[in-house]
Amino acid sequence: MTSYGDDATVRGILTGTGDTWAVVGLSNNTARAAYGVARVLRKYGKRVVPVHPKAETVLGEQGYASLAEIPFPVDVVDVFVNSTLAGEVADQAVAVGAKAVWFQLGVTDEAAYERTRQAGLAMVMDRCPAIEIPLLD
Repeated sequence: MTSYGDDATVRGILTGTGDTWAVVGLSNNTARAAYGVARVLRKYGKRVVPVHPKAETVLGEQGYASLAEIPFPVDVVDVFVNSTLAGEVADQAVAVGAKAVWFQLGVTDEAAYERTRQAGLAMVMDRCPAIEIPLLD
């Protein structure tokens, strides 16, 4: 299995890329992995911006229906959607000027990974920031 995002890239995104994370697929469904990961990111000082068709306010942060609707810069786009939709989200992340894209565990799209890296963004695929961030301590 190829690794998409070495430890240095993971560390760089978590510590140096910026603290505004758009979490695509985040809703108020506490049973979903996105909700738990958002809570961990917040615990570590990240601003978590929900991106979901319902545009719900989650964990006190205003939600948006798409990345393009967020009216401020986003540093990292964390993707909790099906792999068949993830490439489009990565392309949107490039379009809005994000610095990095993170595809969650089980979310893979090799072509999107290559496009995103070629556009100059850091990218991690098939890993979880909530697992990785405590390991930095």
